[in-house]
Formats: sequence, C-alpha cells, structure tokens
Amino acid sequence: MKPVLSVITIVYNNARDIERTLLSVLNQTYDAIEYIVVDGASNDGTLEIIKRYESRIAKLISEKDKGIYDAMNKGLALATGDYVIFMNSGDEFYAPDTVAKVFATAPDADIYYGETEMVNDERESLGQRRHIAPAKFNWRSFKYGMSVSHQAIYIKRSLVEPYDPKYQLSADIDWIIRAAKKAKKIVKVDGYLAKYLVGGMSKAKHKQSLLERFDIMKRHYGLIPTILNHAVIAFNLGWYWLLNKRTND
Repeated sequence: MKPVLSVITIVYNNARDIERTLLSVLNQTYDAIEYIVVDGASNDGTLEIIKRYESRIAKLISEKDKGIYDAMNKGLALATGDYVIFMNSGDEFYAPDTVAKVFATAPDADIYYGETEMVNDERESLGQRRHIAPAKFNWRSFKYGMSVSHQAIYIKRSLVEPYDPKYQLSADIDWIIRAAKKAKKIVKVDGYLAKYLVGGMSKAKHKQSLLERFDIMKRHYGLIPTILNHAVIAFNLGWYWLLNKRTND
C-alpha cells in the first residue's frame, strides 16, 4: 500500500500566487495525495481561483483565523494521511515527480527531508537556501538555524502535534523539533524537493522572528548552549555576507 500524503496549503489574499501552488500539488504524478486547502476568508479573488479546482481538493475551508499557525492547525486537524507536508501559497513542489521520488527513496521513514530552492517574485531561481540541509538530520540539527524548510520535510502524521500558538512567526521550528525528537528513521532525499518564495512575515518582522527562535532553541537545547550557538550563527552569517559581497563587487 502506498502511503497517503496529506498536503496542506494555507492562504489569505494571495490571488497572484495561489494557482501556481495548487497546480504544483494537483499535477503530482503520485496519486495517493489528500489535498487540504485552508483559506482565511480571502476577499481578493483567491477563493474564486481555488474553487475552480474544488473537485480535486479533498477538503476546503474558508473562514477567518487567528494567524498563520492557527490556520495550519486547522489543516492538521483535517488531515487523515500517513504523512503531512505544508505547501503554502506561493511555494511549490520542485517537480511533478517530487512526491513519488520522496517515497521511492526508502520505505516507512518517520521523516523524509531534502533541499529547497529559493525563488523571487518573478519565479527566478535564487539558488539554494543559505542553511544547507544536513547529510544527517535529527532534533539537534536546528541548533545553528533552520536547516530544513517546512516545504521540504514530510513527517509521519502520528508524530506531529499542533503548532504552539504562542509563537506567531517561528512555530514551525518548534513543531519540527518536537516531531524529530520522536522520530526513529529519518531519510534524506537527494536534490531539491521544493521551491520557496522568498519573503513572508518572518522577513517583514525579523526581530520578533529572531526572539521567538531564541526562545524555542532555549527550550529545546538549554540557555547556555543556545547563547554559544547564536555566537556561531552570527559568525556564519557575517562570513556568508562577506563572501557574497565580494562575489557581487
């Protein structure tokens, strides 16, 4: 039996990008997909676009929510698949055969993960994320930053819990760490698994996002290790900026 993948898309007022995300899911060659779309009562034409594809969407709700992670929790509550992944509006599976490739890599993993390609508003490639997905991944792998994005991580639904509503921007880090703590078999899939549209709330509210990340890492890794790890993060960020500045000069 093929494992069923619950793909959850949350969206609010993003008529520009939603169709690209919908088609990236609906055009997958893998047929055991339960597609769930959670719309936050959009009023810009987004819902009308979604409704064009309603016959191919397993579950669709459109109602006001209390923010991104409240919407994601609604999607999780509706999911019945063996695995879950979030592919939110603007993001895409890397290719039509991505999901098939993931499940063909190894049987019955608790978590599958891979690399993410960044794209800009014009859908031009910006290359790989600065945080490269590690060769081996476990719950400690986020100590120097989020090395796997939620668009490129497939988690057994039995391992996931709701997102913590106290975090508004970085709850996905806490969510993945909590699931990874329970995981026994974690498999890396070669190559890109997703395209991530650069931007979003965590870029717009960068300071709040960083404070939330620090609190999450302190909870999971301890205060002193987190302070030391942030010194490494700051050094790596400075070095990355310096190298790229030289390249662009």
